Amino acid sequence: MSYGLLLLRVFVGGAFFGHGTQKLFGWFGGYGPQGTGGFFAGQGYRWGVAMAVLAGLSEAGGGALLGFGLLTPLAALMLATVMLNAVGAVTYKRAFLLGSELELAYLVVAVALAATGPGRFSLDRAIGWDDNITGLWWAVGVLLVAAAISFVTLNVMRTKPAPEAAPA
Repeated sequence: MSYGLLLLRVFVGGAFFGHGTQKLFGWFGGYGPQGTGGFFAGQGYRWGVAMAVLAGLSEAGGGALLGFGLLTPLAALMLATVMLNAVGAVTYKRAFLLGSELELAYLVVAVALAATGPGRFSLDRAIGWDDNITGLWWAVGVLLVAAAISFVTLNVMRTKPAPEAAPA
């Protein structure tokens, strides 16, 4: 089980780190803060560049923490919040199998890792924190706090809902 958790954490953490650095620095073919900020503004977010930077920091920081298995519930919260915002602002109107399944899968992975913990090969375990900051209630807390933050972000930090998606 520890090897599976390690593989899951490193892959998902690395993917989020990469997406975050696309937003922050334009790495890996990304558009950087200005280009990503334009996309965020197009989705109705106020202060598109600032929101892009915040999303990039959440993805890169949460992905790095998850990959190393450090402060796993915080990493899960950061990633779950970004995914709930992505679903709420961009993919919700497309339905489950028409565009939102990847974001929902990443959300489930983040919450599940908050419940199970990062596994034996993690910094949380090396420090001795893994037994104290994992479990069902940590996962429930991550999901509830991420939902609350996302609710505020989607309803206060946006001026208008995203335009209707064209049918696939």
